[in-house]
Amino acid sequence: MPVLSARHVSKSYGPQTLFSDVSLTVTRGERVGLLGINGTGKSTLLRVLAGAEPTDEGTIDRRRDATILYLSQEPELDGEKTAREIVAEGLAEWSEAKSRHVEVSKKIEAGDSSLLTEQSELAERIEHLGGWTRDHVVSDVLDRLNVLERDRPVASMSGGERRRIALARLLVARPTLAILDEPTNHLDAATIEWLETYLATEWDGAVLMVTHDRYVLEAICDRIVELDQGKLHETQGGYSDYLEQKAARLSHEARAESNRLNILRRETAWLMRGAKARTTKQKARIQRAEALVAAEPPKAAARVELGGMESGAAQMGKSILDLEHVTLDIAGKTLVRDLDLHLVLGDRVGIIGPNGAGKTSLLRAVVSELAPSKGKLVLGARTRVAFFDQSRALLRDDWSILDNVAEREGAARTGAGVVTIGKETIETRTYIERFAFDASKQRQLVGSLSGGERARVALAKILKSGANLLLLDEPTNDLDITTLAALEDLLADWPGCVLVVSHDRYFLDRVATTILAFEGDGRVVRYPGNYSTYLSLRPEPEAAVAKSVSSPPPAKKSTDSAAGPKALTYAERLELEGIMDKIAAAEEKVTAIERELSDPALYATRGEDAKRLTTDLEMARADVAALTSRWESLESRASNARK
Repeated sequence: MPVLSARHVSKSYGPQTLFSDVSLTVTRGERVGLLGINGTGKSTLLRVLAGAEPTDEGTIDRRRDATILYLSQEPELDGEKTAREIVAEGLAEWSEAKSRHVEVSKKIEAGDSSLLTEQSELAERIEHLGGWTRDHVVSDVLDRLNVLERDRPVASMSGGERRRIALARLLVARPTLAILDEPTNHLDAATIEWLETYLATEWDGAVLMVTHDRYVLEAICDRIVELDQGKLHETQGGYSDYLEQKAARLSHEARAESNRLNILRRETAWLMRGAKARTTKQKARIQRAEALVAAEPPKAAARVELGGMESGAAQMGKSILDLEHVTLDIAGKTLVRDLDLHLVLGDRVGIIGPNGAGKTSLLRAVVSELAPSKGKLVLGARTRVAFFDQSRALLRDDWSILDNVAEREGAARTGAGVVTIGKETIETRTYIERFAFDASKQRQLVGSLSGGERARVALAKILKSGANLLLLDEPTNDLDITTLAALEDLLADWPGCVLVVSHDRYFLDRVATTILAFEGDGRVVRYPGNYSTYLSLRPEPEAAVAKSVSSPPPAKKSTDSAAGPKALTYAERLELEGIMDKIAAAEEKVTAIERELSDPALYATRGEDAKRLTTDLEMARADVAALTSRWESLESRASNARK
């Protein structure tokens, strides 16, 4: 039963056509993911479907009895209202139905039997909206989304807090169709896990969402549609199914183009031999040849190409970054307490924790924007730092893309210069094209770009700096999946070190060699391995059983046998595929440190390093033990599932 149906919809801004002749239907209870590279018009399509923006052509039908709610990337909220008041607005329909049911029931008790049908309809409506006892739901969902200051006007809150409040209001309302634009942005990893589980098992409405969280796409979606060069391509299933089906589609397109070129060469040769157009068959063949010549090959979408960028990192010394008993206090609150952290070559540290825990403050301390309250923080003499901050503050909105990367205003007029990446020197314009900005786009002001496009400009700027220690604060926010994959490949081969704050679990599984977890009250704990390994090693939360935010319909039953082994999830299958390489790398690190500690010259010339190396050796051995234990657990479950 369709909730929303769009037919032959088109939308343009001036000369730029975002999408043309697009059709899409979302049925009741369906979960649809919308993908596409940054700047293709995904958010515009969502706004058009939600009725927040008109379409240029085509029609959109929305079911009369359906409620359709839209979560934008920058929701508009009444700044004078509190978080609690705004989220309570989501219960307005439920409250009205329940109040009317009470009123009708009293009249029926008084003898008015003509209202029995209305009473039944109201009861059904109340059940559909979440049940009879929903008074607690506002506090529950605010808890889940980590909105702590519920009675403060939202005008004084950050953009991330306002987004969480808008999401809470939508979840409380339980619409027939939720249209969500990047719902996981500004949520920490634990909250994303809760939202993923809630939407997968408790949500009975339909969902149409733009998200680049690949684990969410895999866990939730029944169908994925990709907006590519103004057209929609549909695949059934979750993210892994999408990858398989897209690979097959691209392979088919490549074969079709190869066949077209072969026929074109043959027909051109025939014409060159002087074919005479004297018969109907010859005329038809000439027309077919002319059509082949006129036909345009399929256009390849712009892609970010970061291969080779790692060669631009400056060489590092043996001392990279050392934190010894570091404590960070802000406004009387201890964010970090007595933290020791010693980076060695190749460390890629994923930093996780609740919003406001102090993750960004730790990065700010590394770049000397924030002084430790206690302890010592020392950068190596050859360490060069680049900081990719959440707000992309290193960018000038009133400058063009080219000016920002060239780091001077008017670069287009005065000459943009060159960029040196390792041994390669290229023109700045050519360098920027690697980040999917063609020559015409490079003159556009940064202030007019989408969030993902701004992130690409910021990446272009920091990766040409020659830094060998990258500090990345939420780099995955707003980036499309193809850019994320390119960034992951770059960081996996990065010859220096990386400290990255991220809520993207897939990204952390592919990139991180260590997880630094903010666990509250200033406690920051280092865990070996990636995010999935961290999940297996962390202590069980005190409240192991999550409390639901409403009175939900029965959860979907697991297909696993209660007595049998639990099948590996998609994330765990990926982890198992790569874990032997991680074990080998961890063992190599142990061997390298042991070799250094066994060198007599160490104690004769730099005895002060021996203590640090001993600590590093203990952690490296713990890494090997933890990864090996994790491999044994995953392999055992995989083997049992295959039996």
